[in-house]
Parts: sequence; C-alpha cells; structure tokens
Amino acid sequence: MPQPMQHTQAPWTPARWRDQPAAQLPAYDDPAALAAVEERLAQSLPLVLASEVRTLDQQLAEVATGRAFLLQGGDCAESFTDCTDRAITDTFRVLLQMAVVLTFAAACPVVKVGRMAGQFAKPRSAPTETRAGLTLPSYRGDIVNGLDFSAEARRPDPRRQLRAYAQSAATLNLLRALAQGGFADLHRVQQWNLDFLRASPQGARYRDLADRISETLAFMRACRLDAATDAQVRQVNFYTSHEALLLGYEQALTRRDPLSGAWYAGSAHFLWIGERTRQLDGAHVEFMRGITNPIGLKLGPGADPDTLLRLLDVLNPDDRPGRLTLISRMGADKISTVLPPLIRAVRSEGRAVIWSCDPMHGNTQETRNGYKTRPFGRILEEVRQFFAIHRAEGSYPGGLHFELTGQDVTECLGGAQAITEQGLADRYHTPCDPRLNASQSLELAFLIAEMLKDSRSAAGAAPLITCEESR
Repeated sequence: MPQPMQHTQAPWTPARWRDQPAAQLPAYDDPAALAAVEERLAQSLPLVLASEVRTLDQQLAEVATGRAFLLQGGDCAESFTDCTDRAITDTFRVLLQMAVVLTFAAACPVVKVGRMAGQFAKPRSAPTETRAGLTLPSYRGDIVNGLDFSAEARRPDPRRQLRAYAQSAATLNLLRALAQGGFADLHRVQQWNLDFLRASPQGARYRDLADRISETLAFMRACRLDAATDAQVRQVNFYTSHEALLLGYEQALTRRDPLSGAWYAGSAHFLWIGERTRQLDGAHVEFMRGITNPIGLKLGPGADPDTLLRLLDVLNPDDRPGRLTLISRMGADKISTVLPPLIRAVRSEGRAVIWSCDPMHGNTQETRNGYKTRPFGRILEEVRQFFAIHRAEGSYPGGLHFELTGQDVTECLGGAQAITEQGLADRYHTPCDPRLNASQSLELAFLIAEMLKDSRSAAGAAPLITCEESR
C-alpha cells in the first residue's frame, strides 16, 4: 500500500497551506490590499453553519454505502451581474425537478447540492490571454477580475472577494427561503415546471410524473397518513458547493467549531479540489485535508491509481464514509480506459468513497462558429459508460455533477431541442464554459433515472425510503 505523505502527520492550521506550492492563484499587485481584505473576511460571519455541514455529512455517508444518490449542479462560474432572484430560483427549481425524477423513478433518496453561492473562481489553462497582439491576464472569475478584455478589467482586484462574499450570503438567504419556506413543497410539484418547458416533450413528461406524485399525496391524505402533511414533504435539504481555489478567501472563512473543536470551512457546505490543483504536495490538498467538511476531488484522464491512493491517505486517512467524493471528468472517449483501474485500486484497499461523474469538462469542444460547446450526445454517452463501468466493477455509481442553468440558453449542442452550431449564438450567455439548459437538464434526468433504477436493481438495493430520507 502506498505510504502517506509525511506532511499529513504535521499539526494542521488553516494557514499551513501557505508553506506549500500553490497552483492557480492570481498574481495580486497590492499585497497590503489583499491582506486587508482577508482580515476583513476573517472578522465576518461564516456563510454556512457547522450543524448544516454535519447534516450533509450524514446524508453523504448514506450515498457512500449505496443507500442514496448525489445530484450536484449549477453554474460553471457565477457572475456578479447574473445574481438575481429569478436566475437563482430557476436553477434551484430545475435541480428540484431533476431530483424528483430520480427519486421517483429509482426509489432512491437524492442529496441535492448546488454549484451556487460561491462558485465565482475558475482555474485557467494559461495565466494570460492574447488578442490582436495584446496580452492580458486570463479571466479567472468575477471574484478575481472582470471578463472585459481591457487592462483595467483583467487586473486581479482583491476587493472583489468582498462582493463575492456579500452575494454568496444573499444567494444563501434566498436558497434557504426557497428550501424551507414552502416553494419546495411536494404539493406544489406541478408549479415547478418552467413556462418555456410546458410545451416541450420534457415538460409533458414532467407534468405526467407530477400528476402521479400529486395523486399519491392525495391518497395518503385520504388515508390520514401523516407523511402527506409531514414537514419533510413541505421542505427540502439543499446545500452549496464550489471549487476551493482562492485559498486566502477559504482560510479567512474557516472557523473552529466550539462544540467539537473541529475546523469547518465556512464558505460552503461542500468544497472540491480541481483537476489542476490536486498535487500531493500542493497548497490546495494541504488546506483541504484539515477541514471537516465533506470534500470532492476531480479526476481527469491523467489520474493514476497510485497517486489516487496516496491522495486518499492524505484527504481521508480515517476512511470516513461520505467525507470524500471522487468526481471523474474524463470524456466519453477516455472514461472506459481510465476509470476502471481507479475503481479497482480503491476497491482493493476497501476505501469508502463516493463515485460521481462530471460528464461536462471532458467533452468540451470548439465549433466552427468560434463558440465553446458540449454535445449533449457525448455528455449522455459518458454518463452511460459511467454506470456500465461501475456495474462491471461491482461498484456503486453514487452521483452526478453538472454545469447547468434554469435559463433557456443555447450553449450545448443537441438534445430534444436539437440545438445546432448555428443556433448556439441565439442565447449564448455563459462567461466561461457552456451549460445545459433547463430542457436538456430535465431530459438528462429522465434518461439517467432509468440507468439509476437498473443499477440499484442489479445491486439489490433496498427500494424502501422514508419521506425524511427522500427530502
């Protein structure tokens, strides 16, 4: 068995990452201003509570043991200008719809996690970008710099972190209200259908499913069963996540829980390490090993079994179920070669992990029209292979991770809407990577529901769930 890195035995503090090499951090030209911003954030309230994180941790432990499923989705990169109640509500609504489809079809509790309220930073393949002979810093997300191609906009500005914090707090307030204030009530399942979806095939399929749910609830009420009026039918647990890229920001919002003495990242319930920052001796791995939050680890086509096992030793030395989600992002043409050896290595060591699939990042391509896009067919194909590989390896496909929006955008090719290369320009709004729109997301949910149902049936998973588990 590979030996753990030596630094895993050293005492951990939120600032220890500063002693390690750090990839993908922006080059700020005013260290004093950066320090002032981080100090102000350190004096601010955390965005999430340790008790909320513990609840998520318990639910993810159920996923790790094959008793639940993880659905994670949201924007590629949130923008300051698109932080509106409509945009947030529509994305939340689509995730609710997808979760209901998966829960109802597979009789499986679904843990719902949004790429929301903090997904403002993006790693880049190159530190600079050149246009017409002018070279400027790459756009790294609104928390770092601006999208406009000008020297002023592209200058990394630490004060943007304060705005990101404020908008994350506002987004979380709205999400909590939606989740707990009646919007997510299953009795309103028909009202979750977006207006532009009603006439589509996906809208019709969802309407039929919603009718069946409404009939079930009516039957339960007629029988005077408490579950029909239980608070768990009227509320939903919803959590936030983002890539932990700006470590100074993450450190500033990390707090020690007075009850347990454990350190919790206060910026989100769930954080993940990206494909470009998972170096064993790197700053991001060092920071993430010390927080108690459940975390994710992206695995691209270059991942190898030996390095993965060493990362498991560092990030989850106690092998806590639900602590670590491995998110494969390999592409439809590489997953069949890369993923099986990783699964076998993890299974051979008896490690408790969640296997999730990000079918977006490995299937990105440029079109002849100059737009970055992702073909719906390739996204679906990677998901199909993900389920098939896990079935062949005797492992549980525990989750899916999508970049999506509730808006009616045209950024990914294909799907029932048959978006073409020429149609991409109609409503291409993403500042970074292309997202599935609401119709494509719901279409994918119906297709995945059958795979999940078959997977659980083949594994002999118990179909019984309670209202509390499913919500």
